[in-house]
Amino acid sequence: MSRTPRGGGLRSMGASLLDDVLAETLDPAYAQAAARRAGTEPSRPARGRGRVLVALTMVGAGLLVAVTYDQAAATAQGRQQVRAALVDDIQLSSDVGDDLTAELEDLRLEVGRTRDDLLAASAVGQQALDALARAERGAAAVAVTGPGLLVTLANAESDADDDPVGGTTEVDPSGRVRDGDLQLVVNALWAAGAEAISIDDQRLGATTAIRFAGEAVLVDFRPVTNPYEIRAIGDPDDLAAGFLENPQVIALADVSNTFGLRFEFAKVDELTLPAASTLELRAASPAGDPDAPGTDPDTEPGTETGTETDTEPRPGG
Repeated sequence: MSRTPRGGGLRSMGASLLDDVLAETLDPAYAQAAARRAGTEPSRPARGRGRVLVALTMVGAGLLVAVTYDQAAATAQGRQQVRAALVDDIQLSSDVGDDLTAELEDLRLEVGRTRDDLLAASAVGQQALDALARAERGAAAVAVTGPGLLVTLANAESDADDDPVGGTTEVDPSGRVRDGDLQLVVNALWAAGAEAISIDDQRLGATTAIRFAGEAVLVDFRPVTNPYEIRAIGDPDDLAAGFLENPQVIALADVSNTFGLRFEFAKVDELTLPAASTLELRAASPAGDPDAPGTDPDTEPGTETGTETDTEPRPGG
């Protein structure tokens, strides 16, 4: 029969645990507190490195935000400077053009007075003056005054949805007056018996075109602005009757009500229309003559080299 060795077994294990407890009578948390009071707290390298990394990340993010904001501000400032420079150039060019136009008008009046004085000195010359006056009236080359009809077309007014703060800044193209609308009104006035027509002080002649250029309407290659005032000289009653009975005008009125366009007309006792721009004179030559001035040998006779731009139909119009 064997015997358990002295100091072994369960009693030996319990004695060892008791010895450990008696050897470490102070809890580790108390030991750390005592070390802090004594200024000998053990370092925590892992936690310190984490704080440093977080601080560096925050500094980097701040620098990135600052650089991004600086670049955005510089870009916006650059755009404003470019825009201001373009506006100044446009204004300068417009002023030069206005001065040249005024000078041209003065010279044209001087030439006209000299011509009239020379032709009026003889009977043949007076006949030529009378024929010239009739031709100038037919070509809209002189200003005219008389009663007529005033038609106003304007874009639809903006609503709350067009507010750049509370809504969208996109403009509905259906609410804008188009070149086709002005063409329709002008053709209806001619058909009603108008003797002379102008759009925003731009007189319509035999070769005048009404076209879109981007978002601007051009009359005889000159921009006109909203609201568009169409003046027609003629008998006011006859003009109003023929204009309002035109089926296309009735359709335009329905479209205006649908999309909120402003479409008004009024009889006026006296309207003044300026003269149209001077026509450019060209020399005619037989078709197919290669030696004729201005003839392009690569272009077949009767072939147009220009392009026509169709007006996009208005939705529901």
